Amino acid sequence: MTAPKVEQGILVVVDDPGWRKFRGLLPRLKRAAAAAEKAAKFRGASSLTVLLSGDARLKTLNRDFRAKDKATNVLSFPAAPNPDGYRGDIALALGVTRREAKLAGKSLADHATHLVVHGVLHLAGHDHVRVRDAKLMEKLEIEILGRLGIGNPYEAAR
Repeated sequence: MTAPKVEQGILVVVDDPGWRKFRGLLPRLKRAAAAAEKAAKFRGASSLTVLLSGDARLKTLNRDFRAKDKATNVLSFPAAPNPDGYRGDIALALGVTRREAKLAGKSLADHATHLVVHGVLHLAGHDHVRVRDAKLMEKLEIEILGRLGIGNPYEAAR
């Protein structure tokens, strides 16, 4: 028996209806994921899923997969290499994303876009555990977001 063929592209799944309140957000997040895929230089066919969920779901995922019993803004779950090019899943938490955006004086759409870019880069194998790797990942994020018309998300933090 063969595995079902994965449709190429970016699937956005809305688990928390609160995400639908932000007009035009879903196509914007798809564009961000596509831009990050391109910058990450994925080879061949590529597809991924973005889950827009709530804090409780992200808390459960964070606990179950990272042993951290708290909600977080974004989680990435890279897929094992496969011939269909499925890269993995990204999940965002509405409440955490909303609070972080407000604290940083950013729109939720801009912050969610940044988190999707960040998540796709994780699917591509980028990480920010070591300082050198974090600087490389941040540089890529800034470049991708700039192409999408979003300013440097780290500027205010420095």
